[in-house]
Amino acid sequence: MLDILNTLVNNVSGFLWTYIVITLLIVIGLFFTFSTGFVQIKYFFEMFRVLKHGITGQKKKGKEVSSFQAFCISTASRVGVGNIAGIAIAITLGGPGAIFWMWVIALIGSATGFVESTLAQIYKVPYRIGGYHGGPAYYIKNALRQPFVAAIFAVLISITFSLTYNSVQSNTITSAIVVAFDLQSYLDGYENYITGLVLCILVSMIIFGGVQRIARVTEFMVPIMAVLYILIAFVIICMNISAVPDMLYLIVHDAFHPQQAVAGGFGAAILTGVKRGLFSNEAGEGSVPNAAACATTSHPVKQGLIQAFGVFIDTLVICTASAAIVLLSNQYEIGGELTGINLIQASLTSQLGAWAGYFMTFTIVLFAFSSIIGNYYYGEVNIQFLTRNPFIMTLFRMFVVAMVFFGSYASLSLVWDLADLFMALLTITNLYAIVKLSKFAFIAFKDYRLQQSLGIKDPEFSPSVLPSQQGICSWGNEAEYLRGNGDEPSDDALASWEHARIKREKAQSFCHAK
Repeated sequence: MLDILNTLVNNVSGFLWTYIVITLLIVIGLFFTFSTGFVQIKYFFEMFRVLKHGITGQKKKGKEVSSFQAFCISTASRVGVGNIAGIAIAITLGGPGAIFWMWVIALIGSATGFVESTLAQIYKVPYRIGGYHGGPAYYIKNALRQPFVAAIFAVLISITFSLTYNSVQSNTITSAIVVAFDLQSYLDGYENYITGLVLCILVSMIIFGGVQRIARVTEFMVPIMAVLYILIAFVIICMNISAVPDMLYLIVHDAFHPQQAVAGGFGAAILTGVKRGLFSNEAGEGSVPNAAACATTSHPVKQGLIQAFGVFIDTLVICTASAAIVLLSNQYEIGGELTGINLIQASLTSQLGAWAGYFMTFTIVLFAFSSIIGNYYYGEVNIQFLTRNPFIMTLFRMFVVAMVFFGSYASLSLVWDLADLFMALLTITNLYAIVKLSKFAFIAFKDYRLQQSLGIKDPEFSPSVLPSQQGICSWGNEAEYLRGNGDEPSDDALASWEHARIKREKAQSFCHAK
């Protein structure tokens, strides 16, 4: 039965990716790149400045989330299995050349990430007690006035992240633990089931209560582990510094002349690199806007720039670190059937000794487990978009736990093929929406640049610069929107919005005077 399902999923996913998704990602990414004047290159240092301001210069009030915190939330979700196991799989299936195409899709996708996150900020929705939420489902419903498509997206992202992606995370956790501690020698064939059951218990304890407290802990720990992982990669690079030029040449050469061992040749290298790149940085997929929308910031473009920068951090730094670990160790050539996290573990062990394998196990478990929590959050937000029925939410949580258990024993290929299929459907839906709304992101970007040219270092956004205010629920309309939905804003929220209104009016007056 699983073989039949695997074949069906693989055929449908292969068709969507080969003939539709890759073309859309590249064409739309290039369209956004040219339309914004190469924002990901020209405004690269502005991304640093805005991110720094989000850390040191932005004051939070009440339930507000700073732009830097929103960046951390999205990064915590993105930095997971796709950055580690996914890179090893990319090299196994597409050869070293797949890494080059992963870099290309990151460069192009950064412009897509900028547009989708800017739109999420423009069309974010306020909470009664202060702060914001939003994402593609909200701008599809409120700005495009297409509630049915918005509902489709909400269903797709809930399935993709909370169910399918979480099965990928649990698959990697189980594989890493079983191999690292040789559990098959002690549990006699039941090691995957027992490990999966323990994981389900831990996940249930979080998603059925105490999510925020655990999320804060993992949000603090994951960046630390990411830095440690990069340092480990840096050590391996230094140990093999003479081989680095050959490694870079191999990546570029094989991007256009794949090794004979790569089934499918040139096309496989591109396809694998693009799929694993998108799974890693999520640009265009529609997930990151859910995090971008929660930030309190003075201009939507700021969060767009920050999230565009996140694509570079995710793919060009962390994913490249994983690629260096695998390629410099040569384990992908001599490792036999090793793939995914097991290949990374073998590569580290061959370079640094047995302790590195245990370190990698701890790292991947932490990354993947925190991603399970983050992925569940994306699903919960979108389930709430669909319904407030507590029974539906409980049923959804039960499905999440079931998929975590399923992922612990399912074949690696089936789990990744399911992720690829739903990622394709999700991406197509989001790309449709952001292309239709992209002109509003371009106008906001033009307004941001205009204010900067007039000497305003911290631009303020007013929806009056847009030709249509349809679907805008914030940026001065928070109280009106909430009251229209039967909610009375809190006093703290009203005070925060009034403070923001005064700042916007001052900026507008300054611009008019100029």
